[in-house]
Amino acid sequence: MTTFPLLVVLLPFAAAAAGLLVSRWRPGRPPTTTTGTKRAAWIAILPTAAAAVLAAWLAWTPGFSYFTHTTTPAAPTGQTYGTIITGGVPISLTLQADALSAVLGVLVTLVALAVQIYSVGYLEDDPRYPSYSAFISLFTSAMLLVVYAGDLLVLYVGWEIMGLCSYLLIGHWWEDRGNSRAAIKAFLVTRLGDVGFLFGIFVLGMGAGSFRIADVLAKVPEMSTATVVTATMLLLAGVAGKSAQVPLHTWLPDAMAGPTPISALIHAATMVAAGIFIVARLFPAFLAARPTLDVLAVIAALGMLGAALAALAQDDLKRVLAYSTVSQLAYMAGGLAAGSDTAAVFHLLTHGAFKALLFLCAGLVIHHVGSNLMTRMGGLRRELPVTFVTMTIGFAALMGLPPASGFFSKDGLLLAMDRALAGPGLTDAAALLLYGCALATVAVTGAYATRAWLRTFFGEPRAVALPEPPPGTAHVVDVREAPRTMLVPVVVLAVPALLLGFAGELHVAFGVAAVSVVLALLGAGVVYAFWRSDPLADPARLLGPLRAPCERAFYADTLYAALFVRPILALATAVVRTDDTVVDGAVRGSGRSARGLSAVLRLAQNGNVQLYVSGLLAGVLLIAVGAVVFT
Repeated sequence: MTTFPLLVVLLPFAAAAAGLLVSRWRPGRPPTTTTGTKRAAWIAILPTAAAAVLAAWLAWTPGFSYFTHTTTPAAPTGQTYGTIITGGVPISLTLQADALSAVLGVLVTLVALAVQIYSVGYLEDDPRYPSYSAFISLFTSAMLLVVYAGDLLVLYVGWEIMGLCSYLLIGHWWEDRGNSRAAIKAFLVTRLGDVGFLFGIFVLGMGAGSFRIADVLAKVPEMSTATVVTATMLLLAGVAGKSAQVPLHTWLPDAMAGPTPISALIHAATMVAAGIFIVARLFPAFLAARPTLDVLAVIAALGMLGAALAALAQDDLKRVLAYSTVSQLAYMAGGLAAGSDTAAVFHLLTHGAFKALLFLCAGLVIHHVGSNLMTRMGGLRRELPVTFVTMTIGFAALMGLPPASGFFSKDGLLLAMDRALAGPGLTDAAALLLYGCALATVAVTGAYATRAWLRTFFGEPRAVALPEPPPGTAHVVDVREAPRTMLVPVVVLAVPALLLGFAGELHVAFGVAAVSVVLALLGAGVVYAFWRSDPLADPARLLGPLRAPCERAFYADTLYAALFVRPILALATAVVRTDDTVVDGAVRGSGRSARGLSAVLRLAQNGNVQLYVSGLLAGVLLIAVGAVVFT
């Protein structure tokens, strides 16, 4: 069992290598799209399924239950595969599994497996499916490396590979300039946060004298407060970038340009989940840095409510779910700031289940309608009954309605924030802001989830399925429901989205839970009343004058464009012009000067003997005149 973490990481990595190298290899015959797709599908699915089995086996190991405290926690299992001598702090190539990594490993592998199976039907006619499935496998392997890493720098390797994979997958349909720009934006924004993240790792490693996570956490009590606060603040930059938190959240809604299964993978099990996982993994260090927790609480409060309001005004179904992810991740960050890593990780798991379900259901709807816009949808519950039932379960979990999984996990987060009001962790202002925004977000979540549900499945149908969409978008099927390869993962994911809340020890705070349910139903009821009064109109009109700012996500992109993008582009343009006119101009000018001088000298070297003799006589005459005059 000590080799299981290594095998879980290597299986998807081997699938990625095989998918890129041999998926279309046909000795003596030219490759075909059909053959390559089928072979790539098997190469991607079978290793991911094997990794899921091994991850589940690890999670069932006695003592590895993260949410129960009745058994003695088991010691981490794994081993070290070598040490890199750096001349300073060595790097330990360690992979290990404990209670936290075991449960996250199951989430990553199962969601990745569902996405791989779903993608077979979703991209069956895409000629680049083999590379697409290979990059998903590499993405999965990188996230698993983050989860099972026992050394911070080994973890950082997986952290950066995920950034590369997100760029490649978001820009899968790179022919559309908007898709390629979204991929570049995601890459650059997350890299910006990763600069701070890397320096935070260095500060922790140098302070502890080791990059091994166990050694770092053991040395945290001996570190100075300045060291711990500096390290955690720097780490928080990487967390904000990867988990799309304020102020580095703007890349995630634009990342919806990629295929819908990729959105499900990024939002549920990889990339954005990595930031929350890091805080939970290094939670003792964050608990020792109280100012960092206050900053995290403020970021979470602003992010959860602002993103929820932005989701309420979007017309693109995938962007509604994207802003929902920003809001739900902020919930988890708020739980961590309030001092409850268990509640945050529990919500991370349930969110992974119901958000993957919601995105894959959105893909079914988009396949059928041929558009992402809810103005083109409506009345789909009769045409897509399976999608309607499963997506209803996902929305119920998102809203936190019992008995869906989100009810139990959200209750734990709200309870932690409620206790933080009287606890010693956060300052009074930060705790009050966090709890107030969390309660308001519950109502707004109920509102935007109900709006998306009503506009998608109820009312009169507003569009007919197109025969074929423009290049760079998912193809449209001409059946009532999608292919079985797409329906089966959705039906399977509906089970944990509904029942995962019963997996842990149930400690429901009935007062907090009642307030949460009432607020969610209040938000849903207000939206339903607006929709009922005019089913053809958008219920987002309830926002009134706030609708435009919410639809533009409070102009964060506009502000960043004004403060950073346009000045940097202007500076880059000035540098290019300076390089072209000054640096290159000086080089070109010296060349032109040399050529001009040589042209003058060449006049005297034209091969005319009379000119040479005349020049000689003139020189002798000048010398003679000079001698007479100056002597």
